[in-house]
Amino acid sequence: MPFAAALSEHPLATHATGEVVGTLLEQVGSEPDVVVVFVTGAHLGALDDICAAVRATLAPRTLIGVTAVSVLGGGREVEEQAAITAWAGRVAAGTPVRLEARPLVEREADDDSDRVGFTGLPEDAGRPGSTLLLLADPASFPLNAFLDAAAIQLPGLTIVGGVASATFAPGVNRLALDGAVHTDGAVGVLLGPEWPVTTVVSQGCRPIGDPFTVTRAERAMIYEIAGTPALTKLHEVIEAVPPHDRDLARQGLHLGRVIDHHALDPDRGDFLIRNLRGADPDMGSLAVADEVEIGATVQFQVRDAESADEDLRALMSGVTARSALVFTCNGRGVRLFGEPDHDAQIISDVVGPAVSGMFCAGEVGPIGTRSFLHGFTASIALFSDPT
Repeated sequence: MPFAAALSEHPLATHATGEVVGTLLEQVGSEPDVVVVFVTGAHLGALDDICAAVRATLAPRTLIGVTAVSVLGGGREVEEQAAITAWAGRVAAGTPVRLEARPLVEREADDDSDRVGFTGLPEDAGRPGSTLLLLADPASFPLNAFLDAAAIQLPGLTIVGGVASATFAPGVNRLALDGAVHTDGAVGVLLGPEWPVTTVVSQGCRPIGDPFTVTRAERAMIYEIAGTPALTKLHEVIEAVPPHDRDLARQGLHLGRVIDHHALDPDRGDFLIRNLRGADPDMGSLAVADEVEIGATVQFQVRDAESADEDLRALMSGVTARSALVFTCNGRGVRLFGEPDHDAQIISDVVGPAVSGMFCAGEVGPIGTRSFLHGFTASIALFSDPT
């Protein structure tokens, strides 16, 4: 088989590694092109030994690994307990990637902009149809700045992955790349267009009201929507929706911005979801965790377990892939759905048991033509047989 995944909940790292490696070896054989290893915090200190054992037995061409608060394998999610899961694939040779950030210029005291450059991307990273599977450290790698730069410099590159989540303390998470384990930066594997990867990015929201055009805005402040003060338009929408949606809006409201300006009838996959941060009643304006341009199409959104379930099921319907790497938010799982295995079960029901992944402190995946950093999202890389 070209793909396989394995999960072990054994509390001893050596035993768990043996179970995972044995399953992968049986299902996909030795020398796979890529192996991705995810371990929970209980095995954090053993990641180097775990990866060494995987490399010694399977001899993958490229191995990446990361520490996470929770992991998933097949249809199971193991939350905040000892577990190791790994995925192996024959996806045509991948290129290992070690990314580090470096300052471009010295900053002034009041300059909070991300003026950084990045080292480590291969020269052919911008080939159309290429995919970068990326694992990043939350404390040391400016992921938003990297994604912004990649959108401009590498428009043909799709980036999907997640942020290490075993801890938020600097220098404690682990990132593995082949024979080395790092405590900062980011690691990944670049897959060329020879074996295309498709993606599903489920942001867990449901739109309310209608889409509108922003008619006055400046950076993260929206002053007018459809020629009406933004706050007034929001009140109009909330008053017109059913009581259940009104209650959800009071608990937390979001704004979706259409990324592809050519989308005539935007659907759920066309919106980038961001939080509404506040309102100014005197100005009638709304503050958004995003930069919104005049002319952008926006729609208010609500999020709850039912909406997140509906969104993921709708986006996975019609998928014909045979395997998946899943990067889901650490705010999902039992905390959101009230029951275990939600995302893993839906995805494995569609693509089969070759599913592996992690609960992240931020998820990376594309909306429209570029990749973004998300929250409360399930970002999924899907693999199929070559055509």
